[in-house]
Amino acid sequence: MIAFRLSEIASITGGVLHGQDVTVTGDVEFDSREILPGGMFVAFEGAKVDGHDFAGKAKDLGAVAVLGSKPVPQLPTVVVGDPRAAMGLLARALLGRLPELTVIGITGSSGKTSTKDMIGQLLSRLGTTIAPAGSFNNELGLPHTVLRADARTKYLVLEMGSRGPGHLTYLCGIAPPKIGVVVNVGVAHLGEFGSVEAIAKAKSELIQALPADGFAVLNGDDPAVAAMAAVSQAPVKLVTTGEVELDSAGRPSFDLNGTRVRLALTGVHQAGNALLAAAVAQRCGMPLADLPQALAELKLISARRMDVFDRADGVTVIDDSYNANPASTAAALRALAAAGKDRRTIAVLGYHAELGAAEREGHAEVGALAAALGVDVLIAVEESAAPILDGAASVRSWEGESVLVSDQAAAVAEVARRLRPGDVVLVKGSRYRTWDVADFLRAPAA
Repeated sequence: MIAFRLSEIASITGGVLHGQDVTVTGDVEFDSREILPGGMFVAFEGAKVDGHDFAGKAKDLGAVAVLGSKPVPQLPTVVVGDPRAAMGLLARALLGRLPELTVIGITGSSGKTSTKDMIGQLLSRLGTTIAPAGSFNNELGLPHTVLRADARTKYLVLEMGSRGPGHLTYLCGIAPPKIGVVVNVGVAHLGEFGSVEAIAKAKSELIQALPADGFAVLNGDDPAVAAMAAVSQAPVKLVTTGEVELDSAGRPSFDLNGTRVRLALTGVHQAGNALLAAAVAQRCGMPLADLPQALAELKLISARRMDVFDRADGVTVIDDSYNANPASTAAALRALAAAGKDRRTIAVLGYHAELGAAEREGHAEVGALAAALGVDVLIAVEESAAPILDGAASVRSWEGESVLVSDQAAAVAEVARRLRPGDVVLVKGSRYRTWDVADFLRAPAA
């Protein structure tokens, strides 16, 4: 982070300085364990834990100040009414001091983390780039990422999530984007938005925030995304995927301006993500001739997102257990089918959260697709995921097996009982420890 005196931070955030007016030279962290010398610790008061109690630990690790809602005796403190909002104000002020930095914002119902990771890898070839692994895409994670930038930073790649109208507008107010990317519009968070149309309108807030000299990169294969061109005052590039081939491991290849590109990542959907990333890189100055090789060298960055590994017993595991919605699960199932051609396939699928009134239908569609793709064994985890099996049963030609288990431990036991050398296993579900199954499969084969 650029150095700020605490008096400056108090002025920016509308806070009150208690203690010495020291200078913060390190990063701003809300996890006291991550503090480095010169940094500032942000303390939140929670229902069960009060972050202010960890100020001493932060000091021991090198923190020089605290941003919180009450003074602490160990360190100078800027006291504000809402530390989370104050982080956003400070992040906006920091970007105001970095006029040459280019902010790239990415949103979408699924795939935005993978696309963010791809853009980060490509832009790092052009200059110092910040694009942290994981999904720091909300009112806390986004300013936390922004506050890592300094005078050396050329590109700041930010994933932007939305849970309702106005959320992206708020995030864009913290970090005004120069380039905006929309991956897709699906039914993720349908329970919060109420309709796909409302989701599309909310996602379009990113595109509306672009300046006239900015650049919008839109998934032209998704009609709801392509329609956002009408609300952009910036130039627009509609990216279409075209024909994609999958190899025996489910890795896609496609043509880019007459050159064949082969990705090292798994899943047909990665081709579209890669082409969106390529459009951003080209806009930022990467020569077209360099893109095929750069795309071919893309790696998995964020954990539990189409992470494919092989065990000693010949079992291939697709760990996509970080999160799930019908669209992302459909992509993962297609990857399973491709990687499992002429092999036995097992899909361990958990609950898909935040679907609202479409919950039963969304789960059933996933099950029907699994059956249509010929998955051999379908394991649904917990009662809430039972409609997956109903969907599979609706495909009369399906000859696979299905089972409903009560929890993650039961899913692990079921997989252990059924697993054979050479199988291909997909683990997918919303964030409630579906990854326990993947972690079991990561253990050395007996």
